Amino acid sequence: MAKALVLVGHGSARNPNTRLPLCHVVQEVKRRGLYDEVRCGLLKQEPRVCKTLDPIQSEDITIVPFFISDGYYTRNVIPCCLGLKGKNEQRNIRYTSAIGSHPKFSELILSHAKEAGWKPGDALVILGHGTPKNPASGINVYLQAERVRQQIPQEEILTTFIDESPFVTDVWSLAKASRMFIVPLFIGNGWHVTETIPEDLGLDDQFRGTKDGREVIMTSAVGTDPRLVDIILEIAEE
Repeated sequence: MAKALVLVGHGSARNPNTRLPLCHVVQEVKRRGLYDEVRCGLLKQEPRVCKTLDPIQSEDITIVPFFISDGYYTRNVIPCCLGLKGKNEQRNIRYTSAIGSHPKFSELILSHAKEAGWKPGDALVILGHGTPKNPASGINVYLQAERVRQQIPQEEILTTFIDESPFVTDVWSLAKASRMFIVPLFIGNGWHVTETIPEDLGLDDQFRGTKDGREVIMTSAVGTDPRLVDIILEIAEE
């Protein structure tokens, strides 16, 4: 039976580069030759999610949401767009949880921080988007932060957000360490990672900033890490 892997993401009309991590994953999965067909769909950019399944010929299809957490988009919008709520007797379709909910994502966060220069004694700040409209949106960020804390229990691990408390702009007062590494728990280096956060924190073009002899360093978004491919494949096989 022919197998297909479909990755569905949000995309952004404001910043086209947001789709790049998803495109890189698609190309890498194709290169490995594990599936007969590999495709992607986006809500805000082409190719659109609603048309993603139309050209697929495979009878066995696994759909993986390229999102940090399971929420309104992954539970309502995307299944509706793909027509998953109707009965489909011709094909075997599986829909997985969001990639960011996988337990190994915490390992990715820690290794991503280490490669950016984090060392024991530095504060590790895990940054999520958050929203006051949906208190549940930050649950996965806290969960992954706790998983990181279990790996390095003696270190200072903080959880912050853009749009809800505790705010990342308060990192100077929240952290005790003299060096703080902020790891954005985002899919791509979009508008927030490249513009709003650096501006709000007063970071330079290298995503570094200093204040009263202390230093803040922000890494790239975790979703840009090439090791994400292995997590996605594991989710698909599970």
